Amino acid sequence: MFAGSVTARTLNWAMVTTEDSHYGAAAKAFKSKLEEVSGGKFDVAIKANGVLGGEREIIEGMQIGSIEVGITASGPVGGFVPDTYVMDLPFLFHDYATARRVMAGPIGQELLSKLDDVGVKGLAWGENGFRYITNSKHPIKEPKDLDGMKIRTMENDIHLAAFKSAGASPTPMSWPEVIPALQQGTIDGQENPLSILVSNRIWEVQKYLTLTGHFYSPAVIMMSKTVWDGLSDEEKGWVGQATEAAVAANHAFVDRDEANGIELLRSNGMDIVAGDALDKDKFTEAMNGAYEFYTKRYGSSALDRVRAAIKN
Repeated sequence: MFAGSVTARTLNWAMVTTEDSHYGAAAKAFKSKLEEVSGGKFDVAIKANGVLGGEREIIEGMQIGSIEVGITASGPVGGFVPDTYVMDLPFLFHDYATARRVMAGPIGQELLSKLDDVGVKGLAWGENGFRYITNSKHPIKEPKDLDGMKIRTMENDIHLAAFKSAGASPTPMSWPEVIPALQQGTIDGQENPLSILVSNRIWEVQKYLTLTGHFYSPAVIMMSKTVWDGLSDEEKGWVGQATEAAVAANHAFVDRDEANGIELLRSNGMDIVAGDALDKDKFTEAMNGAYEFYTKRYGSSALDRVRAAIKN
C-alpha cells in the first residue's frame, strides 16, 4: 500500500509518558530504525505526554485506525484481552531476567497474538519494570500501613483486587490525571516503576517510597491492525526491525533507572523503605486475594502455565 510512495508515510506513535522516559527511549529507537531501514518512506511522529489520550484511549484509537502505533502498560490491555491479566498478578516474577524470558517466549507471544481479535497488532513486549509504592502520609513498611490509604492504580481489575486485599483504598486513574491529583491531595499515593518515578520527578509531590516490587509491569508495543494489514511484507519486516530496536532501548533504559534511580530519589529528599525495614512476606500474603479473584474469574490454567515457564 505504501511501498514506493514518494511522500513519506507518517505514523503517529502515542504514549502517555514524556519523551525522556523509558517509553520515550522505545519511541526514539523505533523512529530512528524505521526511518533508516525504510529509506525515508516512513516518518514517525512521537506524540508524548498523553496528547492523544490516556492508555485506554490510545488502544481505542488503534482499533479504529486513528492512531497508528505506540506503547502502553499492560494494565489497560486486560480490559480488551482479559487473558493478559495473568501477567499482572502480584509477586509473580522476582527478577527481570525471568520476566523478560517468559514475555519473549511462547506464552508472551501467544498473548500478543490475541490482540488481533480486538483490532490491534501486538508487536512486542516492552516493560515498565517492577512497581513500587509512593505516598505523602508516612513510611509504608508492612500492609497495615496501607489501611485506608487512597492509592492510585492503573485501570486494571487485578491491581485493584491486590490493593483492596492489602487494605488500601485503590483508585483507578489514567496516568495524565495522577500528578495533579497528588498535588491536590485527591489521592494519597500511587505505585509505579522507577522509570516513571524518575522521569516525572515524583519527589516534588511525594515524600515516601517503599520498594515492594509488588507487580512486574510489562508494556505492549502495538500497531493498529488496520495499518498493519495495509503494509507489504517488506514494510512489515521494517516494522519488525524497528520494534526490536525499541525493545532493546526500553530494556536498557529500565536497567539504567533500576541501577541509579533509587539514589536519585533519595538525593532529592525521598524517605525510602527497603531491605530489612520492609516485610515483603507480609505484602505477598496480604495481596494474595488477587489470586483468589483471578482464579475465580479466569481459572488457573494460564497461571499454571506461567508458573511452569518461570521454573524452567
